[in-house]
Amino acid sequence: MDASLTRRALIGGSLSVAATVGMPAAAHAHRAPRDVAATRYGHVRGRREDGIVKFLGVPYATPPLGELRFRAPKPPRPWSGVRDTVDFPSPAFQAPGGEMGPNGNGRMPAPSEDCLYLNIWTPAADRRRRPVMFYHHGGGYMIGSGSATGQDGSRLAKLYDVVVVESNHRLGLLGYLFLDDLTHADYAANQGMLDILAALRWTAENIDEFGGDPDDIMVWGESGGGAKTAAVYTMPSATRLFHKASIESAAPLRFPTRDGATARADRTLHLLGLTRADVTALHDIPAARLLEIQQSEAANGVAPWGDPDPLPGFGAFVDGHVIPRHPFADGAAPWSAGKPLMVGTTRDETVFFSLFGPPDIFRIDEAGLRSRLGGTYQGAELDRIIATFRRSRPHATPAQLYFAITTSPIWRDAIKIAEAKAAQHRAPVYMYHLAYRDPTPVPGTDFPIGAPHAADIPLKFANTPGDRPAGERATARNMSALWAGFAHDGHPNAPGLPRWPAYTRRDRATMWIDATCRIVNDLDRSERLFWEDRA
Repeated sequence: MDASLTRRALIGGSLSVAATVGMPAAAHAHRAPRDVAATRYGHVRGRREDGIVKFLGVPYATPPLGELRFRAPKPPRPWSGVRDTVDFPSPAFQAPGGEMGPNGNGRMPAPSEDCLYLNIWTPAADRRRRPVMFYHHGGGYMIGSGSATGQDGSRLAKLYDVVVVESNHRLGLLGYLFLDDLTHADYAANQGMLDILAALRWTAENIDEFGGDPDDIMVWGESGGGAKTAAVYTMPSATRLFHKASIESAAPLRFPTRDGATARADRTLHLLGLTRADVTALHDIPAARLLEIQQSEAANGVAPWGDPDPLPGFGAFVDGHVIPRHPFADGAAPWSAGKPLMVGTTRDETVFFSLFGPPDIFRIDEAGLRSRLGGTYQGAELDRIIATFRRSRPHATPAQLYFAITTSPIWRDAIKIAEAKAAQHRAPVYMYHLAYRDPTPVPGTDFPIGAPHAADIPLKFANTPGDRPAGERATARNMSALWAGFAHDGHPNAPGLPRWPAYTRRDRATMWIDATCRIVNDLDRSERLFWEDRA
């Protein structure tokens, strides 16, 4: 697998796959599905395929064009007759990925500002009240789509009798440029998150027509989608729109601040040659020009989320209203206290971020390990972290130690999320670790790719091809069943798998997800204690 294919396979699961995970059909799959459903805005027609009904490109808001750019989404305009919703919609405006536009594989159109649509996969539009799995795509608030192949909802819907919903929503500069404090002209804060809120509200209002239960909605997402899930968990206006959540390979304890978002907006105006008095000109600037500014800043090291110095990137931030507080830095949001939560990571997260450059990192020796880590840790601290991880993983090569050490802060912050949730003593929190290691070597090396960031996407959607190793297919069966179990009753359990206890500070139970799953108490304890001592 070359690096470009690896990247497309992992970011949003864009590599085309044929799902062949052998699982029994859903209990109600024999019911004849309807391909027309009524919404509050008009009727939509889907298409029957793969034993389910797909409604693709259903509008949940008015296109955010012209004067609506940078503003809160408005409800969709009603239509008469029956609207065909049989093709994937345009992704949010971004640099096109491998499945987008005329140079893609034909799965979806080119990115567009006209992007506020969602996709629904359902066993039947029969008004049965099935659990709803509302997925937020990844891509760091910058790229991605709710239509990517690896996260196709067909298999989940068919195998586990659930309804899968995925939305497209504004990303990057178009989704998170904050103008209100510069103009006081009723611009939105976190307009990309308001899009997700609008999609959730549409789902709560309409999903019963598609065979879903509006009183049983799970929000979940990986990477940037996990950060969006954390944001939803922290938004008071979303409280009544979802009932459980899963934050995957993202541990956003803090978001940038309103002041930081305003400073970023000032910087953006400067790069465009505008002043605060020229803000209305932003409505007429071609989206491609705005994308150029976003990409140039990213090239200069602006992170898509978090709180980098000196300015944040374009992503969710604490504005005081839509998102009134940090997600987990000061405990979990009290208005979500009664909602069960899952949180976890992959075993080798940071391998992913080295797949697209020179392969030298995968062949480093001891000196190379110390050199690579030297920018972050120095002196006795560098000696201590290497010694800690070498004791914990005595057979690891220097490259494996490097990836373990650079992955561990993500795991550390996921633990902090679990601890914050457990401290509420309300709904349970469940901790997991995706441990299945893909034996495929990184191109140009003999280093196995392992369990990198985004490896979970096709597994949890049961979208693993039949030519993949048996261990990977077994892991997909396990992971998808656990996630569907959580959707069904708020407990991530599945037949034939160990009972998954809630996480507590006493036991720190973690589900080790592999071809054979097991519960591990206080996973990598010495590494956790290293971070606690360093805090």
